[in-house]
Amino acid sequence: MARARKAGDKPAAGKRRIGQYDHKGQKRRNNPPVGLVTEATDRDAPKKRYAYDPHLDPTLTWAGKAEHTSFEVPTVSLHVHERIDPKTIMEAVRRKNGMPVPVQGSLFEAPEENPPLREAIDFYQHAHAWSNRLIAGDSLLVMNSLLEKEGMAGKVQMVYIDPPYGIDYASNFQPFVDQRTVKERDEDLSQEPETICAFRDTWSLGIHSYLAYLRDRLKLAVELLSNTGSLFVQIGDENVHLVRMILDELMRPENFMGQIFFRKKMMPLSKKPGCESMGDYLVWYAKSRPDAEKKIRQLFVRQEVEGDESWKFIEDVDGQRRRLRPEEIANHRLLARSARVYSTISMKPREYRANQDFNFEFEGTLYPPPGGNPARTPDGVHSWSTTSDGMQRLRLAHRIQADGNSLRYVLFHDDYPVMRLTASWVDTAPPTDMSFVVQTAPLVVQRCLLMATDPGDLVLDPTCGSGTTSFVAEQWGRRWITCDTSRVAVTLAKQRLMTGVFDYYELAHPAEGVGSGFVYKTVPHVTLKSIAHNELSRQETLYDQPRVDGSRVRVTGPFTVEPCRRLPYDR
Repeated sequence: MARARKAGDKPAAGKRRIGQYDHKGQKRRNNPPVGLVTEATDRDAPKKRYAYDPHLDPTLTWAGKAEHTSFEVPTVSLHVHERIDPKTIMEAVRRKNGMPVPVQGSLFEAPEENPPLREAIDFYQHAHAWSNRLIAGDSLLVMNSLLEKEGMAGKVQMVYIDPPYGIDYASNFQPFVDQRTVKERDEDLSQEPETICAFRDTWSLGIHSYLAYLRDRLKLAVELLSNTGSLFVQIGDENVHLVRMILDELMRPENFMGQIFFRKKMMPLSKKPGCESMGDYLVWYAKSRPDAEKKIRQLFVRQEVEGDESWKFIEDVDGQRRRLRPEEIANHRLLARSARVYSTISMKPREYRANQDFNFEFEGTLYPPPGGNPARTPDGVHSWSTTSDGMQRLRLAHRIQADGNSLRYVLFHDDYPVMRLTASWVDTAPPTDMSFVVQTAPLVVQRCLLMATDPGDLVLDPTCGSGTTSFVAEQWGRRWITCDTSRVAVTLAKQRLMTGVFDYYELAHPAEGVGSGFVYKTVPHVTLKSIAHNELSRQETLYDQPRVDGSRVRVTGPFTVEPCRRLPYDR
């Protein structure tokens, strides 16, 4: 599986070219730098009112919800405080040390020329080359600004939200960069006014305030999603059912894609009675109702058959077949490298078909067809999984094996060496180098991103934390926007992005940029049907295994740091 390198990883970048993924052809609005748009200017801007649909199916109710039929959000500016380009910084250090600066390949042309002065100061009216965005501010204000000032409704392909879990605030606010121990103390919260506001908004009425806080932000997130987009909410088992009901209301139950369990603990830590949960949940909804409009990329994991007694045969390089001994089933290292492990499966059809009801001769013995599905076929009616011609092709391909009084299909492990990723992720071990108190393992976010986006797509995380979503999006060539009320979180994310070093994935069409996609590894998917019908077998794309260009490494692309001034307002 492809991974992001750390800054301390040792194949030295000095011997390889240093590149970035610029997003050719993508634009963003011309945001003002800090100081040019004042608080008074934003105060005069009209507030945006968002209303909820009162005509809904049965929904969750809490204190104040009936009165909260709409809410207003001030429309504020997002100011550019810093423009950061790690590649430029590294090249400047090389020049200072007298080292040659590696030349980047022709993936992308030179940056576009500076715009005319009138366009440079005409904020939000003109677009320029895309750069990713790290924003310090309340997510409600930030998302409303993206919608109202920048016209980004329907432009985001994936939203990943990791909100407070609605239990207590001790695990949600980290007071210092170098201190991950967080306790329920007001002194910790008083370090940052933004955090106090977030605490007040989320917890003034306990779970009732929490649900109102979450629903408002989810509503704006849905407004930003494209028709093909997906929304993921990370939540604990205590409130996952409540989040599901809110999302059913906002995105409709038919757009529910799945509830994924992912492991977050290595061992039980609680002493309370009962069964302790070892992980958290991801609730996944799509924006569109028609399946044809949803962007879903199937992920696969390797199918491990060692120790599985149903895979009890091998075929050697000479085509000889035999049953495995118990110790060989348990330890495939005892087998020759050329041996092909296989299993045999039933040739029963899903339903009865008259043209597949016949006796078949194999190795001098006449075999009747197997029984069909009892729910679909009457008793005593049988047929094969394919036609007479199909059975002949299976025999010629050596894909039939006798088993007592029946014939079975020979399925090699390398016919389909992977299996579809399911909704139970028990391999998502917690991160070992956590810098933030509630940091999520990158593999969790990575899988969501790979299932719902393509290279060049835009990902939004309004709950930045340590910056895992933006870091993973950068690794996989996606554009990103993230924000957080905490300056600690923004600082940690900024440092993590500036020091990140990644594999350079081969582009499908280098002249078109990262939006053309990567060159991925594939695996075969040979089926009984493809052999029986003499068809080419399918190829499954491994979206988590792009081909790596070992001649170069990659650093984080240009991004801006943008503060969002929070104005007093009532909700």
